[in-house]
Amino acid sequence: MEIKILGTGCPNCVTLEKNAKTALKELGIDARLKKVTDIVKIMEYGVMSTPAIVVDEEVKAYGKVCTVDEIKKLLS
Repeated sequence: MEIKILGTGCPNCVTLEKNAKTALKELGIDARLKKVTDIVKIMEYGVMSTPAIVVDEEVKAYGKVCTVDEIKKLLS
């Protein structure tokens, strides 16, 4: 499983990354977590509002900071 956090590094993006790491740890999932900060690459996903979370190349949420519980639901 590969998870990408799309965002330019703003506080919301940092929080989403932290929440994703926590959700992965709590679920016991071994996944690669990657940050994508290049705006051109972010736009390739059709995301116009960050932060966003992508799971296995599918945009799951964007424009908000998902909570740990929301991320767990996305991964289940």
